[in-house]
Amino acid sequence: MDLSCTPEEEEFRARLREWLAKVLPALPPKPSPDDWPGRRAYDLGWQRMLYDAGYADVHWDASPTVRLIFLEETEKAGAPYVGANFVGLLHAGPTIAAEGTPGQRERWLPPILRGDEVWCQGFSEPDAGSDLAALRTRAWRDGDDYVVSGSKIWTSHAEVADWCELLARTDPGAPKHRGITWLAMPMDAPGVTVRPLRTLAGSEEFAEVFLDEVRVPVANRVGAENDGWRVTMVTLSFERGTAFVGEVVACRRVLGELARRALENGRWDDPSLRRRLGRLNAEFRALWRLTQWNVSEAEQTGGVPGVGGSVFKLRYSQARQELYDAAAEVLGPESLDLGRPWVLDRLSSLSYTIAAGTSQIQRNIVAERILGLPKGR
Repeated sequence: MDLSCTPEEEEFRARLREWLAKVLPALPPKPSPDDWPGRRAYDLGWQRMLYDAGYADVHWDASPTVRLIFLEETEKAGAPYVGANFVGLLHAGPTIAAEGTPGQRERWLPPILRGDEVWCQGFSEPDAGSDLAALRTRAWRDGDDYVVSGSKIWTSHAEVADWCELLARTDPGAPKHRGITWLAMPMDAPGVTVRPLRTLAGSEEFAEVFLDEVRVPVANRVGAENDGWRVTMVTLSFERGTAFVGEVVACRRVLGELARRALENGRWDDPSLRRRLGRLNAEFRALWRLTQWNVSEAEQTGGVPGVGGSVFKLRYSQARQELYDAAAEVLGPESLDLGRPWVLDRLSSLSYTIAAGTSQIQRNIVAERILGLPKGR
């Protein structure tokens, strides 16, 4: 498999680098991490800059390789992350681009690309645990609307979102994977209540969402009724296949900074630490190659990442935790100071073996869909 870039792709890389070098020094300072309305405005302002420069649509209308180059170069340059808009740009938007009707694509994709609207993800539920298909939120048909009742949890940026990619059970009598429907729900609809949740690090970037007979137009359904599980697999393939690309680049950068810090404070003299950093370097180099392989495969299958994303997500989650454990070893007693670099990252890394599908679920996917092993009973 050829993992090299074409001349046209390298030209795109050079043009993007030149643009980033010109615009990044002029960006305003980032708002406080606790100021989510301010962060929303900052993140969407950056998205508008990308839109005006012609880079906003790389997540959907460009090839997977160009998308990979974009994520790699923006992270290397220290450009703002998609932030509050990550569900729209990396999950809901690509799903609507792949599965939506022409009218749905015309309605929802341009506002996401321009930085006009923010999306959140209404998948996980308090009583479903890691079994996403066990969701209990109900949606029943009433004329031209679905009426939705239930609750969601771990809904990132729900407090500043305009729309929610929502999974609801529309046929409670069907097998649990077959009675689900994917809906686009307006967050300002009557009956929607958002309660922010505080993380281990003290931030509030996700929330509980309670739905009390919320009316969602049938026209907001993406895919057929009761076909939502298949549509969800498209969403999750983007979430696990390409959404973490920039973070791999960031982890490789952090690894280099850790090595330099260890040289400065004398911890580099510990051979076990040097071996640990060396092994992590090999891990992230391998993960980058796996990312390239997944992207190359996606180009051959219509642009949607395959189940190889689960292999990547499984190993990346663990490697990220190991990276920030190594950071704590380099920092020593300073690792207890939340104001030090990498300490908050270490706390957030604990969630990665749960977020976007637990490691246990990823192992099941790899076992059943890649290795062909029988389903567990």
